[in-house]
Amino acid sequence: MVKITDVEHGSRADRRGIKSGDILISINNNEISDVLDYRFYLAECRVELLLSREGEEYTVVIKKGEYDDIGLDFETPLMDKKQSCKNGCIFCFIDQNPEGLRESLYFKDDDSRLSFIHGNYITLTNMTDKDVERIVKMRFSPINISVHTTNPELRVKMMKNKRSGEVLKYLKNFSDAGLSMCGQIVLCRGINDGNELKRTMTDLAGYYPSMTSVAIVPAGLTKFRDKLFPLTDFTKEEAGAVIDMINELGDAHKAKCGTRLFYAADELYLKAEREIPTADYYEDYPQLENGVGMIRSFADESKMATDDVLEFVKDYGRVREVSVVTGAASYPFILGVCEKLCAMCPTLKVNVYKIINNFFGESITVSGLLTGKDISEQLESKPLGEELLIPENALRHGEDVFLCGMTVDELSERLHVPVRATGGDGYEFVEALLGRQI
Repeated sequence: MVKITDVEHGSRADRRGIKSGDILISINNNEISDVLDYRFYLAECRVELLLSREGEEYTVVIKKGEYDDIGLDFETPLMDKKQSCKNGCIFCFIDQNPEGLRESLYFKDDDSRLSFIHGNYITLTNMTDKDVERIVKMRFSPINISVHTTNPELRVKMMKNKRSGEVLKYLKNFSDAGLSMCGQIVLCRGINDGNELKRTMTDLAGYYPSMTSVAIVPAGLTKFRDKLFPLTDFTKEEAGAVIDMINELGDAHKAKCGTRLFYAADELYLKAEREIPTADYYEDYPQLENGVGMIRSFADESKMATDDVLEFVKDYGRVREVSVVTGAASYPFILGVCEKLCAMCPTLKVNVYKIINNFFGESITVSGLLTGKDISEQLESKPLGEELLIPENALRHGEDVFLCGMTVDELSERLHVPVRATGGDGYEFVEALLGRQI
């Protein structure tokens, strides 16, 4: 049973007299407990809803298109509380947060439903056989899974959860059912790398084609690791060796099956000081949200955008100065795009500022973990021009708040300049620099 918090005016539900505050009990005699139940059982042309109002049950029948909505809203997107993570992963980034951040940043979710709604990665340790049966029945996929290792004993050690080894069996359940899976391996130096990594990739290749892609991402280590499991960063040479192993198995899988399957995160290439692969390597960019191919995608999009600028660059004519902030990892790429654009538009001046991550530690170099505090402190006396552009992924999803708690408006007020967030799309970035659409 779930509580209805709003009914869209004029919707099918509204026309049938359903009201905010009513309790939805079942659809077509199937009990509704969360968003998965609701979406699955609502996907019929005729739905019979059993509801309750002030303790009195009543029934409503609605006829509609198979996948049409009926206009109900609930207290949360899940229609239930989030499931918190029961693991104690040795590499957990949340455990490395400093004190004093907003409460939501300390909540660890491990909810399979968020895998389908938002693409979150889950460890499977919160799942039961009944949960797996429900997912198979409802045919929900893809399922994003944080695997880390297929060695059951090592997985228990890494995740500090006695179930973390046994739940690997669910990979076979999903594969046998023909559901799609995307894998993630957070790589810890001296723990699940080397032969253990090779074993994990070999095992995961056995689930192809259900396992559609696997990202290998180095663990992010902040300066707040006191009293935590001792982990250290990969050296340049070690990162290169990891890339070589990933590509060796990826090349073999591509030759056999036509797809690479395994992809090294951009961060590994930066650590190894190796050139980012071409777009062909990333195929259709299946792991872009995991930081795999993000730099290549951005660079290629930016190049296409700057090439398009040639059509109207002579008519640009606008005198504009703007500033851009970026993390240390992407600084050379952002700088290159800005220099090329400024050479094409002589009246455009772009100040590109590399922000050192003092908040989490200098070893954190990605733009997505920049904070308003670091940006504010490091740009306090810098020329900023008429606008400051910040990476959109540095903000909490759907909000204008940095991880440190500072808002975009607060940053703007401190630096006395308008602040605008731009996405990871190269076209959008070039248009933001120019202040006009291409």
